[in-house]
Amino acid sequence: LSLSAMSLNTSYSIDSKPQDVVCRGNQVKMTAPAANANGASAPTNEPWANPLSKRFQSRIVLTTYPGQSVVDPITLNWGAEDPEERGPVVVSRSGDTLKKRNAIGAHGGSYSVYNALAIASGDLPPDFKPDFRNTQPTFQPPVQPAWGDATKIVSMDPFGHNIARYYKTHLDAGLDIRPTIAITRAHMRVSEIVTSIESGQLPVDGNVVINKEGDVKVTKVAVEPVWFLPGVAARFNVDEGVLRRALFEFTGGSYPELVTRPDVNVFLPPIGGLTAYIFGPPERVSDPNVKLALRVHDECNGSDVFQSDICTCRPYLAFGIEEAIKEAQNGGSGVVVYFRKEGRALGEVVKYLVYNSRKRGGDTADQYFARTENIAGVRDMRFQALMPDILHWLGIKKIDRMLSMSNMKHDAIVEQGIPILERIPIPEHLIPSDSRVEIDAKINAGYFTDGKKYTDDELKDVKGRGWQSWEDVAH
Repeated sequence: LSLSAMSLNTSYSIDSKPQDVVCRGNQVKMTAPAANANGASAPTNEPWANPLSKRFQSRIVLTTYPGQSVVDPITLNWGAEDPEERGPVVVSRSGDTLKKRNAIGAHGGSYSVYNALAIASGDLPPDFKPDFRNTQPTFQPPVQPAWGDATKIVSMDPFGHNIARYYKTHLDAGLDIRPTIAITRAHMRVSEIVTSIESGQLPVDGNVVINKEGDVKVTKVAVEPVWFLPGVAARFNVDEGVLRRALFEFTGGSYPELVTRPDVNVFLPPIGGLTAYIFGPPERVSDPNVKLALRVHDECNGSDVFQSDICTCRPYLAFGIEEAIKEAQNGGSGVVVYFRKEGRALGEVVKYLVYNSRKRGGDTADQYFARTENIAGVRDMRFQALMPDILHWLGIKKIDRMLSMSNMKHDAIVEQGIPILERIPIPEHLIPSDSRVEIDAKINAGYFTDGKKYTDDELKDVKGRGWQSWEDVAH
């Protein structure tokens, strides 16, 4: 396989014997280490790169090119209104599906690596195909005009919830095609909601809130990312070639077809997706004649789950859920969309490094963003331009009550043609004292508020809790 088309100027050949790999580019030959009693290679400190094993009988395909004999992709017309005309998203490399691939990447988002580990360990057959019986959505979302608009939805597959219905012919032919959206129903119990019920602030109506113990009916929609690369590039106002090259280079070269297959314009990135929580009849969400309360929330595990008080994430999320429930009880609809974008999509390691820098540096609001920029190079990588896609998919045409103060989320939604009639800030009594640094810095930077906005000089006096009670502990 020659990789000269990628300007790597190195060609590799794989010997027919599993134990030898010859790299002609640098004349290095690697020989397999001795196997142990279980057939696995014994641990060694020597570099090892054996691309063959008895589990994989086929030759390695590092990448493909347009026009190759092994390339015959199923047509994918992104933006077509009819799902059959649009065609399925085919990304699997297993068996005969490899030839029919019309997308780059792998199913599962960030979990695709675990899928590979399951195959490597022998727990999962490489050619496994799911049985989709009884997995159909618990409700069928009304078809929306945006599903057939290549400018409105660019980061998810609008037909990804019904592949067993839309693409049964392909499945029956043996192709490995999988859903990227799943819709189910459940009961939810949140401690803050239980407290509001006990205090009488939230009534038990028997329909949305079904009992005094705090059980709430909810419809849940899980979505894995599917990117239409020309549309993603347009959202960020960058050249598609630049986007492809950056995605290839800065994912460790993991997806060479981003470079070698310009004819394939769909990419399943290895990132987290989203979950939409719908309160009230889900069909109401797209009805412009009823009121809609919406919170768009980006993941913050430390606060959302473990209730750290250094930020307002958990209290604002709980407030958003409660307001969504109230709207549903009043005959409207409530939606909370939860995106997996931990630590402003910088990750939890970077977030905790920033916490250390803040606390050791005095933790004042005027330096809030600078601490992140010093470590991450940017203050935020959530890129809200793609966020409104789920709103288009749900058929949301206007937002009566937006339970968010973020100017970035507001602007991204409005720029996509969805008006926001009212913006609801987090109530003051829900803001933890140690999170004043965060919220006041964000208000100064453009977050919506109907309260006080501190000047740059005043931010210097907004301070977080120190570590005095920790640093003097003998370890």
